[in-house]
Amino acid sequence: MKEVVGRILEIEREQKRRAANNFLAEYNSGKVKHLKQLAFHKCLKKNRWVFGGNRSGKTECGAVETVYMARGVHPYRENRKNTFGWVVSLSREVQRDVAQAKVLHYINPSWIADITMVSGKKESPEYGVIDQILIKNVFGGISVIGFKSCDQGREKFQGSSLDYVWFDEEPPRDVYEECRMRVVDKNGDIFGTMTPLKGLTFVYEDIYLNPKNSPDIWCEFMEWADNPYLPESEIKALTETLSREQLEARRYGRFRADSGLVYTEFDENIHVIEPFNVPNDWYDNISIDPGLKNPLSCHWYAVDFDGTVYVIAEHFEAEKTVDYHAAKIKEISARLGWKKDGGGRICALIDSAANQKTLAAQASVSELFCEQGINVNPNVNKDLFSGIARVKQYLMPASGKPRLYVFKNCVNLIRELKSYRWGAGDNDAPKKTDDHALDELRYYIMTKPDNSPPKREKTLIEKDKERLFRKILNERR
Repeated sequence: MKEVVGRILEIEREQKRRAANNFLAEYNSGKVKHLKQLAFHKCLKKNRWVFGGNRSGKTECGAVETVYMARGVHPYRENRKNTFGWVVSLSREVQRDVAQAKVLHYINPSWIADITMVSGKKESPEYGVIDQILIKNVFGGISVIGFKSCDQGREKFQGSSLDYVWFDEEPPRDVYEECRMRVVDKNGDIFGTMTPLKGLTFVYEDIYLNPKNSPDIWCEFMEWADNPYLPESEIKALTETLSREQLEARRYGRFRADSGLVYTEFDENIHVIEPFNVPNDWYDNISIDPGLKNPLSCHWYAVDFDGTVYVIAEHFEAEKTVDYHAAKIKEISARLGWKKDGGGRICALIDSAANQKTLAAQASVSELFCEQGINVNPNVNKDLFSGIARVKQYLMPASGKPRLYVFKNCVNLIRELKSYRWGAGDNDAPKKTDDHALDELRYYIMTKPDNSPPKREKTLIEKDKERLFRKILNERR
């Protein structure tokens, strides 16, 4: 009986919420929640992006965030008495059908102080194109939500000082840069929700890869399975209508290009983890890819008792001397309490090229490191394709459980894993750019056991088939 009464009360509460037309209060408020949407709203960084497939729930993030800020009811941020922000779509038509519709869905009509229209009537704004919505802020002020379209051109984005900009889908670079200037005065926010259909654009290069390691940038991928409100039957139906290439962007929100990623197994949500206190018993080795003008990359590797590898620290700098790098390696090793050999030296793997002497130096890089108390071992396996295959095994072995994890503070290794691409042609090596961390990762992983399944002995029938096949080939020659 109590269960029946409880169910009736729950239905009544739901009816009251719907009668109040307060969809903002209902957003992610049920028993089942879209966790990645909540992560987006909770993130306090200034430049947030959700890369998601169609129907993944990404656009809801931008619409709700916009209304939160306009109303002054953001549950995770300091609210302001009145705000001025832009919603930026690719065109006026897309604005009306997507972003504008979503924003109106989450605004109770009683909150609207006024609406100005580009076309249509403000009494029925959903059927026209909105220029601005004036929203009553809970602190007594009036907030402005302005709508812009990229096809207006960069000049239409000049002049204003904004609290936030929401990009619904990927804008042109010049529009993006102009909008960034608009939020500087108010220390405002940029957030974008997009399906990456244009390939490796500036958003991929500057936002996703984040080559300058900006602390203000945050990214998340959303796929259909992340949306708890999307029925499995619909996911199945959508999957069957798309090719594998289309699924990458439209389901998973992944960036794609004609020449593919090398480490397709790498998933930032799986392989990148929060740092934790690693037991000293796990400390294994350090690996160095030397560079003077180019970056020197150095990582510290630990292995647990199951053979799982953890990359726990990073040193990555360019245009520095060996003395400088040696001092940094000692500093990080001291902080970690890293082990030393019997002579009190730190041991590390290093590219064999470090043994070469240049005309400008009396000693090799290996010798210079040794003079600084770092005992480097240049006897590393540099076979490129074998090394890539071994790394792939550790990222996603046959068992399905990764045996390689990277601490999130190793930002340069993470960036390279995300961006490493094959060159042109099926048999070409990967592009030799931005791969310093990956080189020394390979040197290290090649010292670890091969995780590939053991080779099965062929049966007598299989051997006989091969013999007959070779015989037929020989007869045809």
